[in-house]
Amino acid sequence: QVQLVESGGGLVQAGGSLRLSCTASGSIFRVNIMGWYRQAPGKQRELVAVITRDRSTSYADSVKGRFTISRDNAKNTVNLQMNSLKPEDTAVYYCNANIQVHAALPPTDRWGQGTQVTVSS
Repeated sequence: QVQLVESGGGLVQAGGSLRLSCTASGSIFRVNIMGWYRQAPGKQRELVAVITRDRSTSYADSVKGRFTISRDNAKNTVNLQMNSLKPEDTAVYYCNANIQVHAALPPTDRWGQGTQVTVSS
């Protein structure tokens, strides 16, 4: 059973920093693209940042220059360093990973349970 476990959310003042981590565990052949998404109350889930196995990255315009995504392929882990946080960054943050459990099977997208990030003004 493959699962994604997130950690690192919490409450922080505007201008502060948080670091989110997510680890994929279980029977895994390969983890392809990994990323972070977020969903604020009353809004649709949106992409925050993604990173490929060769560490190519892409960011939402709203977080460029403030957030940094990284990964450890050996540990199937993806991290999101969030600096200069703003109240509008408040949301539930979800880890996403495209995971192949067997060489003969196609990869599928998996989601973590979400972690709350609250930025106070």
